[in-house]
Amino acid sequence: MEEFSSVVNGSYFTGVSTYLNKVEYSPDEIPFVPISDFEIDNMIERSTNLDCSKGSSLLEALDLISEPKRPTDKPLRLPLKHVYKIGSIGTVSVGHVGTGLIKPGMVITFGTIG
Repeated sequence: MEEFSSVVNGSYFTGVSTYLNKVEYSPDEIPFVPISDFEIDNMIERSTNLDCSKGSSLLEALDLISEPKRPTDKPLRLPLKHVYKIGSIGTVSVGHVGTGLIKPGMVITFGTIG
């Protein structure tokens, strides 16, 4: 089995950090939690096998994640993923609220872009 210290200080950490930079996250602000799911090391509680890692366990790190603030002060953006035609109901549009708010009773008109 590969030593955990080589994971924390080696190419895995560098690869993950490079990816986080590409998707505009700062690797310094995101905890890197090495785990062994085979040995269940560092998943639920800190493991003595992972003394090279100074951080928290995976469960503790997940508990620290806060939900991002939704941009509710911006205009409504509702990208559609699919439109289904259901015989007994009618047309059902499926998407997600990207920005803004959608409330019951709102009348929304969909249009094409471009």
